[in-house]
Amino acid sequence: MNNQYLLRRLVTMVVVLFGVSLLTYAMIFVTPGDPARTILTQQMGGQTPSQEAVEQFRVSEGLDDPFTVQYVRWMGDVLQGDLGHSYYSDQPVTDAIAQRLPNTITLAVASMLIAIAISVPAGIASAVNPGSRIDYTAQLGALVGVSMPNFWLGYLLIIVCSLWLDVFPVAGVGGLEHLILPAVTLGSGMAAVIARLVRTAMLDVLDTAYIRTARSKGLRERIVIYKHALRNALVPVVTIVGLQLSYVLNGAVIVEVVFQRPGLGTLLVDAIFARDYPIVQGVTLLIGVIFVLTNFAVDLTYNRLDPRIDLGGEPT
Repeated sequence: MNNQYLLRRLVTMVVVLFGVSLLTYAMIFVTPGDPARTILTQQMGGQTPSQEAVEQFRVSEGLDDPFTVQYVRWMGDVLQGDLGHSYYSDQPVTDAIAQRLPNTITLAVASMLIAIAISVPAGIASAVNPGSRIDYTAQLGALVGVSMPNFWLGYLLIIVCSLWLDVFPVAGVGGLEHLILPAVTLGSGMAAVIARLVRTAMLDVLDTAYIRTARSKGLRERIVIYKHALRNALVPVVTIVGLQLSYVLNGAVIVEVVFQRPGLGTLLVDAIFARDYPIVQGVTLLIGVIFVLTNFAVDLTYNRLDPRIDLGGEPT
């Protein structure tokens, strides 16, 4: 990897984040309704605010300025590390995100670990035993996992594991018992996708000449599979695992609402309904940053798994 590649990626990341911020701000700006009136109505317990109070709120928050003025002012604050403050609590957006982010990260990591722990062994076993009962069972499980909506599985697990069996709590955060059901709910769909890809990649690698050569040399099957085949099969798998981060963040919005976990998902949903736009903009921008950094990390992992992949542009 050379400096020219790093410079190109840095420029690309800046452009993407600028596009995300601009698009998010534009969508919020053109959203129907008057955020000032809505926010004041909620703050006053449902009473209708006076027009004078609405106008005063617009002026104090800069909502009466043109779009370009509002966006440039917001971007200037963002570049200085200031994401604004909540319209309701007057809490800095960075503080609100910092309070919720650990819960979302914990859920994302737990769901990814569950997905990988299920999908990789299942995909390998399916590829090593094509056409067997193991293969059919793994493919059926993957089909069910892909087809099952997160919210449906979440409520099903709550009914069975929380209400009927009384094994896990229904909602909230706390110990490991509060994390298992949300992580399984979020990780099941990812496990299905990754398992199918692992199976396909392993089947392709196991049919190559160098695998046949390794077997002809008398190497143990376990060494052939895990040392020679799996490493090369993981290159496309790393791509989908990295891209699944978008699935994690999108799914976390639904899963956190279902299980009432105070994370970025519930923070974003509550802010959208309350028209707390600084929170919406801050959370969306953070998600965009995570996407960009994850894609960059995936590229770096390519070169680690297969040194023949030259990220500088010239094949080695």
